[in-house]
Amino acid sequence: MKPRTLISSLAALLAASASIPVLAQQAQDFAITNATVAIGDGSAPIQGGTVVVRGGKIVAAGAGVAVPAGIQVIDGTGKWVTPGLVSAVTDLGLVDVGAVDESNDEYAPKAGFNAALDVSAAIDPDATPIGISRAGGVTRAAVAPVAANAIFAGQGAIIDLGADANPVNRPRAFQFVELGERGADLAGGSRVAAQTVLRNALREAADFDRRAGISKIGGAKASPTSTGDDIPLDPRMAQTVQGRADDGLLTRFDAAALVPVVSGRQPLYVHVERAADIRQVLRLKSEFPAIKLVIVGAAEGWRVARDIAAAGVPVLASAITDLPGRFETLAATQSNVGRMQAAGVKVGLGGFYDNDQPRYAPQYAGNLVAVGRLPGASGLTWGQALAAITSVPADIIGEGSRFGSLKPGLAGDVVIWDGDPLELSSGPVDIYIDGVKQSMVNHQTRLRDRYRNPQEGSLPKAYQ
Repeated sequence: MKPRTLISSLAALLAASASIPVLAQQAQDFAITNATVAIGDGSAPIQGGTVVVRGGKIVAAGAGVAVPAGIQVIDGTGKWVTPGLVSAVTDLGLVDVGAVDESNDEYAPKAGFNAALDVSAAIDPDATPIGISRAGGVTRAAVAPVAANAIFAGQGAIIDLGADANPVNRPRAFQFVELGERGADLAGGSRVAAQTVLRNALREAADFDRRAGISKIGGAKASPTSTGDDIPLDPRMAQTVQGRADDGLLTRFDAAALVPVVSGRQPLYVHVERAADIRQVLRLKSEFPAIKLVIVGAAEGWRVARDIAAAGVPVLASAITDLPGRFETLAATQSNVGRMQAAGVKVGLGGFYDNDQPRYAPQYAGNLVAVGRLPGASGLTWGQALAAITSVPADIIGEGSRFGSLKPGLAGDVVIWDGDPLELSSGPVDIYIDGVKQSMVNHQTRLRDRYRNPQEGSLPKAYQ
């Protein structure tokens, strides 16, 4: 190991040791009263509202809600209460220190597989960014791999950010594929190659399924240990080698992983930006009728918003992509999300990697509210903006019936803010996941407290 790498690795280990989660706790029964309550469903905030949580679930939220006897009451005067933020398409849990390869599992450039890669095996609840994001109000996330050696990046997972050892709520929740400029580069140098690789892979998976009957082996209720959405690893899988075509380009494992995609049991998340690429993606539905598409990015989505809406394909968009930094974003505009929303597209904010950290989501949502107040621009209302980082991404990732809003029966993911959560000056003061109060302590808060009033100790400063 090189000296510089060794130093970086030691720094990463020291950073990680400061944010190891505590043991899981029991859900609390509590009520928050006299607060400004935002349900997260697109509606306007409710003044003087109450939120009741029992057994880890939302019981009621809104105005005139009665508080059950015998439960803890939290005075929310001057505070705002929202559902936990949902970060769709992020690398949370896969990366600790991005510059240190040993702590970065978001991509696998030397792997012999692509579509079969399953990120749930690498999610680390102790990763420093998880604690930092949780303290920023993020309670759930859809973790996606990054394409490295092929257009298929692999299978993403749905996680919660609770301080316990079991973050994965749903493994193999979706397949992620990279098209556009990046996909063209990975496929051989052009979009022609990327589109050919994509369609060949999907057809090869469909043919594999027809020959081997993998979908029938899996069934609707399969073991969680599987090669795809519900493809069990049992002795019968050994027989599926007979179902491989002689000219198959995919490995058997990758082909099996794409079977749930072509059969419509696992969504396909497609990263594209320019309008022409979006049109190509929408055409997939005519070639593979069962496929469930989600478009990620869509910087030029406003140009084809009616087509996207007509196809019923949801979008996880970057919030304020407004510069022609690449040829595929020449038509980028801050009005993109607002225009797509106005055209009837279901749009949530997503794509939180690297510098666009998940905890910045309220800032981006707030910017969309501000954009809507500019003459001639298109933005979102306050309620729509909050929904774009809570209930809408939860619905798009297939979890809208479990979390994402303060509706009765949903998970008790609750954030108490010291002010308007979409204002840059506001921040969380208390966070609950499944009704369990979470620690606000993380590596950044420890560093803040350490250097706020520095004192000499018996050990060198790096070890204090």
